[in-house]
Amino acid sequence: MSQYVLRTNQLSKQFKNQMALNKVNLSIPQGSIYGFIGQNGAGKSTLIRIVAGLAYPTAGSMELFGESSERALIEARRRIGTIIEGPALYAHMTAAENLEAHRLLRGIPGRACIDKTLALVGLRDTGKKKARNFSLGMKQRLGLAIALLGDPEFLILDEPINGLDPMGVVEIRQLLMKLNREYGITILISSHILSELHLLATHYGIIHHGHLLEQLTAAELNAKCQHYLHIKVDQPDKAAAIIETGLHTTAYEVMPDGVIKLFRHVDTPGKVSAHLVKEGLVIEQFMPMGEDLEAYFTSRIGGVSHV
Repeated sequence: MSQYVLRTNQLSKQFKNQMALNKVNLSIPQGSIYGFIGQNGAGKSTLIRIVAGLAYPTAGSMELFGESSERALIEARRRIGTIIEGPALYAHMTAAENLEAHRLLRGIPGRACIDKTLALVGLRDTGKKKARNFSLGMKQRLGLAIALLGDPEFLILDEPINGLDPMGVVEIRQLLMKLNREYGITILISSHILSELHLLATHYGIIHHGHLLEQLTAAELNAKCQHYLHIKVDQPDKAAAIIETGLHTTAYEVMPDGVIKLFRHVDTPGKVSAHLVKEGLVIEQFMPMGEDLEAYFTSRIGGVSHV
């Protein structure tokens, strides 16, 4: 079995004069939660629709579960579940009736999967309540239940937490983590809420104007977004010496403007300031700093984020 659930090779999609995807080489490891990040119109939804078989590339190719021929891709897509452009629900039906309708449409044998799936997403006790009367969070969980029918190995979710209140966001996050960790489901998740992705994703892909700018793991992102103490004093050279001798670390940088970035003792800033003041230094600026995913994304695309 391939170590990648999905790989694309020079995947491109052109709409008239617009290049929605431009030679994208994307790899999603098996067992990962892949956070797919980009502005509106960057190409996220286009790629997702191609993977799901709802659109076709202009050029390039893709592998799904190691399969790349057109006939094999049709079979491989039976192993995925999707929520694209919101869950497709029948408002006049109950949760169980919605799942039964989708089960019949997709030719999934046996009704045992319905109760099991409703229990998994926390909707077993909704009884005769119609989907039209569900909260937004319940509707999202019902959409996930539909995507989970047939025990997919790969979930593709386009904005699954969009519009949810904080409690609904937490519920969906916990459910996705459970599906990944306990059931081994690989998840591709596109979301505008980058702070939430930072709590979920094990891998990231950043796309901009159809170009895949970067792929990186959560560990690599955390290293790039390293936190530090921002220190500005009247004598930066003396401060650097004090940091080395008094705090016993060389994990710092002195910037051209004299600002010191100290990558240790971030959790004990009082200890640092006490050492500097004790040695007679005047502290002009002193604060913890560091990028988060949103700041890193903004810096990568070269401007203010409008995701």
